[in-house]
Amino acid sequence: QLQLVESGGDLVQPGGSLRLSCAASGATLDYYAIGWFRQAPGKEREGVSCVSNSGDSTHYADSVKDRFTISRDNAKNTVYLQMNSLKPEDTAVYYCTADYLSVQAICSMGGDYWGQGTQVTVTS
Repeated sequence: QLQLVESGGDLVQPGGSLRLSCAASGATLDYYAIGWFRQAPGKEREGVSCVSNSGDSTHYADSVKDRFTISRDNAKNTVYLQMNSLKPEDTAVYYCTADYLSVQAICSMGGDYWGQGTQVTVTS
């Protein structure tokens, strides 16, 4: 059974950077597309960025394009989300999800497997 654990969330000032990690256990991530979602208080969960199982296809929400970068290291069974130029509106709990889906599909609906989330707070 695939299990996902996010880490790296923190309190950061606007303009700062964070790198989130999504570490998998119980199965290899090689065949899974991975997505990062976030949910802010009072808002619906939204897809932020996704990557194909091979890493050659990615998708970003318009709100994070040119600021966030998703990457994966299948040898470490880990997917990363590098977040730069953070804004207060990026404040949310960030989740990773995995499934045998296309990049577009996993970013749209999420997958069957979810982590517990990591809190990112951007404030001065």
